[in-house]
Amino acid sequence: MQRTQLGFTLLAVSTAVVFAFSIGFIFLHTPAAQMAAGGLAQKIFYFHVPAAYAMYLSGLVCCIASAAYLLSESETRNALAQAAAECAVVFGCLVMVSGPLWAKKAWGVYWTWEPRLTISLLTLLVYVAVVLLRGFAGSGEAEKRFAAALGVLGTFTLPFIHFAVSWWGGNHPTVIGGGGGGLAHPAMRQALYLGFFAMTLLAAVLIWSRTRLLGLSARVERLEHRAATAGVYEGG
Repeated sequence: MQRTQLGFTLLAVSTAVVFAFSIGFIFLHTPAAQMAAGGLAQKIFYFHVPAAYAMYLSGLVCCIASAAYLLSESETRNALAQAAAECAVVFGCLVMVSGPLWAKKAWGVYWTWEPRLTISLLTLLVYVAVVLLRGFAGSGEAEKRFAAALGVLGTFTLPFIHFAVSWWGGNHPTVIGGGGGGLAHPAMRQALYLGFFAMTLLAAVLIWSRTRLLGLSARVERLEHRAATAGVYEGG
């Protein structure tokens, strides 16, 4: 237990340090982009894209844990699936907030119903549905299995977000990969890599801490149920 707590503390501290360094690097060493890309507002990119990546990562963890739960039910797997779905919602909301702020400066509008934005919103709503289902539909095995199945299903929309621009076009810029070219300055690429690393650490911290909390809550509920059952038998 002490080693686990030490490991979590080191991870949390590392996350804070990397984030602080990343923010300082972005605003002090990364040049502003051309005005067509938003100028100074383009620096949102270094948070926006890594947040989308963290949503993908959380969704993948949710998918794996949900599939594992469907194969063999386990409180740990259920807690991990729920924690990952909640983190996918958190990072998805960050994407949906940061994207329009950058779009307003670069495109002149906060939102357009272009393919990548639309699919990203639908994916976020799927994970919101998973969280709501787990929170309000009850804690029975049928509800847990349905939520797990929905968690697996939601992950299949993630590749469509990634390839939406190359498949269907749209206003979204292609910065990374074939056809990209918006990160000509080395500091821009370094800032993006730092963002990916920072968001990966943050996703790990959030999923780990939430999984532990859910596991402890399930244990408390089980002990309360046993105590109540024992009280009924003693009263009888």
